[in-house]
Amino acid sequence: MQVFIEPNKQDWEALLMRPNFDAAELLPKVQSILDAVALDGDAALLRLSETFDQVHLKSIVIDPALIQAAEGLVAPALKTAIQSAKVNIEIFHQAQLKKEEKIETMPGVWCWRKSVGIEKVGIYIPGGTAPLFSTVLMLGIPAKLAGCKEVVLCTPPRKDGTVDPAILYAAQLIGIQQIYTIGGAQAIAAMAYGTATVPKVFKIFGPGNQYVTAAKQLIQQQGVAIDMPAGPSEVCVYADETAVPAFVAADLLSQAEHGADSQVLLIASSSNFVEQVQLELVNQLTNLPRADFATKALGHSKAIVIASREDAIQLINAYAPEHLILSVDNALVVAEKIINAGSVFIGNYSPESVGDYASGTNHTLPTNGYAKAYSGVSVDSFVKKITFQQLTETGLKNIAQTVIQMAFGEQLEAHAQAVAIRVKDIESKM
Repeated sequence: MQVFIEPNKQDWEALLMRPNFDAAELLPKVQSILDAVALDGDAALLRLSETFDQVHLKSIVIDPALIQAAEGLVAPALKTAIQSAKVNIEIFHQAQLKKEEKIETMPGVWCWRKSVGIEKVGIYIPGGTAPLFSTVLMLGIPAKLAGCKEVVLCTPPRKDGTVDPAILYAAQLIGIQQIYTIGGAQAIAAMAYGTATVPKVFKIFGPGNQYVTAAKQLIQQQGVAIDMPAGPSEVCVYADETAVPAFVAADLLSQAEHGADSQVLLIASSSNFVEQVQLELVNQLTNLPRADFATKALGHSKAIVIASREDAIQLINAYAPEHLILSVDNALVVAEKIINAGSVFIGNYSPESVGDYASGTNHTLPTNGYAKAYSGVSVDSFVKKITFQQLTETGLKNIAQTVIQMAFGEQLEAHAQAVAIRVKDIESKM
């Protein structure tokens, strides 16, 4: 990790830059994949699986019998863990379902709002170096709670053409049956455009590599909604003398092991603490199966020493991390001052891993600084909000002059007439 001690505020913007990839070269490649799927449908999907996954598939549809059989292929301890996580995630997301109230804004004028589940949604589940069955729960559970009528799941095949049984088990557990063996940008294209086999959806969710991210950005420009802009996963740890160096190192590595393009950021109150963490990183890396990924990620990650708590909080909000761990004294007080973050983990015993898997909060979060404007996935991500209004005759009379005067002020006289003609009718009956 690169270490920076009390950097000047004018240097913060450059210091907090994320690792970037060259989209100029990638986007045309991804667009060609999208075009191929739009033109040739299922045939293109099979062809692209051979090209990118080196797998010859006879069908992209996963037989429901295989989905049911997956339960027997998952270790009992893992099944129990998935079931426990499911319960916590459901409890947290169920609480987000709120009944909307009718509001009388003035006598006789009633307004209300209703949440309606998006009819067709697609979720993408990475299945390469790390099969993310946890993301099945994080996306599928709020989709089901929101009332989405159709949930389509795409995940890449393994080298033998199969899908990780834990992904299938998690899908079966929450009631997802439409599962397709498709990976990468072609999966996004299939859900965006539809094929003879894969239904077209209205909104697409899920993480992925640079190709997946670019595909989501491109189909969004074509009118298909996506969950949020996304980049490589990231964590920021803010630690003072009350933190445990071994804990902090483990937290940094838990994010760094995602991939070489991940970024971890340590903000510490002293140089001595940074040195302790660096020693722990070396020790813990030796036992990490994905040490290569983590080492590469640490190579472009940073540790920043800032003694002032006020300045540290300001730096965190400027960075807007996907995950923020507060390993500091009076962490709850600090948490109240955080305005830009995807998810916050408070205290020495709140590792980011619990949010990734099982505490109940959603792990699909804004990255790359988008936490300044975007929220993580929730039930609200899977619904539309429709507003309603109903006026009585008295209500229309009460609001009539307000609307008429504003319509004339904007020189939109037909708007005024739509009210005036009704008021005239009401008065004629009196």
